[in-house]
Amino acid sequence: MSNTTKIALAQSLKEVLLKKPLDKVTIADITNNCGVNRMTFYYHFQDIYDLVEWTCVADAEKALAGQKNYDNWQEGFYNLFLLMLDNKAFVVNVYHSVSREHLDMYIHQLTKALFVDVINEVSKGVPLQDTDKEFIASFYIYAFSGIVLDWIDHRMKEDPKDIIKRVSMIMEGNMADAVKRFSNQNRQTD
Repeated sequence: MSNTTKIALAQSLKEVLLKKPLDKVTIADITNNCGVNRMTFYYHFQDIYDLVEWTCVADAEKALAGQKNYDNWQEGFYNLFLLMLDNKAFVVNVYHSVSREHLDMYIHQLTKALFVDVINEVSKGVPLQDTDKEFIASFYIYAFSGIVLDWIDHRMKEDPKDIIKRVSMIMEGNMADAVKRFSNQNRQTD
């Protein structure tokens, strides 16, 4: 029941954002649209930004279901683009209504779910410190976040397939190579 209410509140937020910018949205707007009271909202979320973050994470998990591994990260990334296109009003509204930090957090949440799993898969059986795994994943998360922010800044016009194709050319084999280099570096310093 709890998750159902959260999903309903997230959908309500997206509907309200079709009519007004995020910085003008109130808890009452969301709860009235959803048909619940304010206390129900506060039972689940601290504030609107908490709801925004939860919505991002929940949407990303749905978009990436079963596509968070090395062989199909491109599909997962493509699904993230489609998710953002399907929720364009939400994404653009967040982009224009909140600080860069909140938008970075949104994009970061979307891409983190993908790259942490990919790096964990690529480094399976390789003696690699968790801090190194986190560093490698962070590198890719920030690179992809920058690409996505640029795409949003340019009004989401470029075909995501073209973006993924170019990124794939750059990344072909790079994640596995990075894991090996970090592992070799760790062995040399031991």
